[in-house]
Amino acid sequence: MDFEELLDVLTSRLTNGTFIGGTISQSRTKTDDLKRVKVKAVEIKEQLHIQFEYQYERILNHENVTPEELRSHLQQLLERFRQLHIEFTDEKIQVQLTKKFKVMWKSEKVTSEKVVDLSHNRKKNYLLDEHTPYPFLVRLGVQTPDGKVKKQKHDKFRQINRFVEFIDDSLAHLPKDRTIRILDFGSGKSYLTFALYHYLRIEKGLDIKVTGLDLKKEVIEECRTIAKDLGYNDLEFLVGDINDYNEETSVDMVVTLHACDVATDMALARAVKWGAKVILSVPCCQHELFSQIQSPALDIMLQHGLIKERFSALATDSIRAELLSLVGYEAQLLEFIDMEHTPKNVLIRAYHTGRKASASEHKRYNEFRNLLHVKPFLEKELGDLLSK
Repeated sequence: MDFEELLDVLTSRLTNGTFIGGTISQSRTKTDDLKRVKVKAVEIKEQLHIQFEYQYERILNHENVTPEELRSHLQQLLERFRQLHIEFTDEKIQVQLTKKFKVMWKSEKVTSEKVVDLSHNRKKNYLLDEHTPYPFLVRLGVQTPDGKVKKQKHDKFRQINRFVEFIDDSLAHLPKDRTIRILDFGSGKSYLTFALYHYLRIEKGLDIKVTGLDLKKEVIEECRTIAKDLGYNDLEFLVGDINDYNEETSVDMVVTLHACDVATDMALARAVKWGAKVILSVPCCQHELFSQIQSPALDIMLQHGLIKERFSALATDSIRAELLSLVGYEAQLLEFIDMEHTPKNVLIRAYHTGRKASASEHKRYNEFRNLLHVKPFLEKELGDLLSK
C-alpha cells in the first residue's frame, strides 16, 4: 500500500459507519507546535462529520469536516505526522509512515465488537441531560417544569453544559479534605454560578462554599431569592466590585465571566495571589492593548480598525495565558461556545502547578510584549511574582 492508497482507504473506512476514533501523532519536525490530533465521528444536524481535535501545548482547537473534505485534511496531517492509531467496530489499526512515506500497516481484530452510536455520543457530551428537569434551570427560565429546554434557550443550555464540562475537568485539581472555596466575579444573572453549585454540590456531593459577586444590586437580590428557595445554603451573592472584595486570604477556584477590560486582569491577579488551584475566565471588551499597540511590522493588519480590534483581543488573551504560565500555572485558551452564537468564545483555563518558568520562557514573553510596545495591566499586577 502506498501513501495515496492509504488516504483512499482511510477516507472510505472513516465514513462507512464503523469508525470509533483515532489519534494522529509523532510529528516529523521538532519545531511543530501541534502535538497530536484526536479524530472521531460526530453527527451534526443529522449529517456525518469527522471531528479533528488539534492539541497544542496550551490550546485545544476543534474542526468538523464533511466526508467530502476528509481526504485533503488527512493528507495535510499525515504529511506532518508519522503515526496513526485508529479503532473501528471490529478492528484496531496502527499505521507508521517512514521519512519517504512508506506505509507500515498493522491490524488487530477486536474480539467484542463495538457499536457506533453517533446520537448517543452526542448526548453523553451533555453532563446535564437535556430531558431531565433541574430546579435551578427551571427557575432561571431555561427549562419548562417537565424538563424541556425552551426553544429560545437552547444556546444558553449548550453554554451551561460546556461550562460544566470545564468544571468537571477541574475536579482533580481541587482539594478533597476540606471545604472548597469558590469565588465568581461578575456573576451577573448567575446561570453558570448556579450550574457550578448544582454540579459540584448536588451531582458530585462535594463540600463547597460559593460566592457570586456583582455590582447590580437588583440582580444580586433576585439571585439570593432563587438560592434561598432552592435550598442552596452554601451559595451566597454579594453586591460589590472586584477591587473592594478583601474577605479572603485563600481561594481554591476563581471564576470570572465577561468582566470588562482590565477587570478580568484584576480578577486573575487576585486569583494568583490567593493561590487559586483553578482559574476559569471568559474575558470581555479588551480595550487596553488596542490603544497601546505600535508595531510597524504589523501595520498591514493594524491599519484596519476591525482587524486591529480582533488582534488586540487575541493578543490580550495570549498575554494573559502566558503571564499565568510564568507564575506557576498550566494555562490554556479554549473554545467556550461556538462563534456563531457570540464572539466572546475564548475561555482561559489555568491550573496551579507551581512550576518555575525558565529564563527562555520569560525572554519569549518579553520579546512578544516588546514587539507590540505594550504595557499589560496584568504584568504590572503580577510584578512581584514575575521577578522571583
